[in-house]
Amino acid sequence: MPSAMEGSEGGEGEILQYEETEDDNVSPTDLSELLKEGTKESHDRAENTQFVKDFLKGRIKKELFKLATVALYFTYSALEEEMDRNKDNPAFAPLYFPLELHRREALVKDLKYFYGEDWKEKIQCSEATQHYVDRIHHVGQHEPELLVAHAYTRYMGDLSGGQVLKKVAQRALKLPSTEEGIQFYMFDNISNAQQFKQLYRARMNALDLDKNTKERIVEEANHAFRFNMQVFDELDQIGRSLTEAAQDGGFPVHDGKGDLRKCPYYADKLGKAGPGCPCHAALALVKQPLVQLILAACVAVAAGAAAWYVM
Repeated sequence: MPSAMEGSEGGEGEILQYEETEDDNVSPTDLSELLKEGTKESHDRAENTQFVKDFLKGRIKKELFKLATVALYFTYSALEEEMDRNKDNPAFAPLYFPLELHRREALVKDLKYFYGEDWKEKIQCSEATQHYVDRIHHVGQHEPELLVAHAYTRYMGDLSGGQVLKKVAQRALKLPSTEEGIQFYMFDNISNAQQFKQLYRARMNALDLDKNTKERIVEEANHAFRFNMQVFDELDQIGRSLTEAAQDGGFPVHDGKGDLRKCPYYADKLGKAGPGCPCHAALALVKQPLVQLILAACVAVAAGAAAWYVM
């Protein structure tokens, strides 16, 4: 999720910085410049959230990366639905690049890789992501001129800092070199990201917008950053409840602390399996001396049987 920040590529553990591109044709009143200057503070706060800092250092658990991918799926599904709705609206139409930018189908591929063909049955929209999604739908249906802010915040970040995160995730999670699991970061229909971003900014600057509308777009972009930070904070909280074993893609084990109803892995099971965390309860049971003795005996019997079989 942390690709929602525009910056230049750097090494892992390095804070992503804004691009400083020289362009004599850019005016301080152009929307691209107003957005860059008007969101700097939000940008800095977003990239300094604990989740993003840990991600850049390669400290990303596989289960948490999967949840971030789920959040991205719901976010981009909403964004691209509203972009499709407003593709002929003069306030947004020049920024409609479905072939080059749309991410939903790429995210579907990633979710299939992480969750299997029945991925839809295994994911759910988190609370923080739902707030973000609701805002995108509201903007698309009632204030389409503000859709520019959400598209800019997401896609320009994906083409900038997001490319750093792709490399970090692939290395830290030991993902295949064939790029399964990181299709979200692959823009196969953009041959030169830098040139495309310049085109995108030029299109933004050519929009027929008055000063008040531009100010509202900058304000909405800051809202978008805040929604992203709320998702980051939510992921960070969930990450604290995951054991290191979850890095290997196993079912996460809750540490027994906090409100289980807020844990997305167990929220849909509480009504069926009672108020306890099943994995936590199982681990507690295994720690009982009598249970350990029984398990040891079973292992011994199984080992003896296996030895007899191969003789």
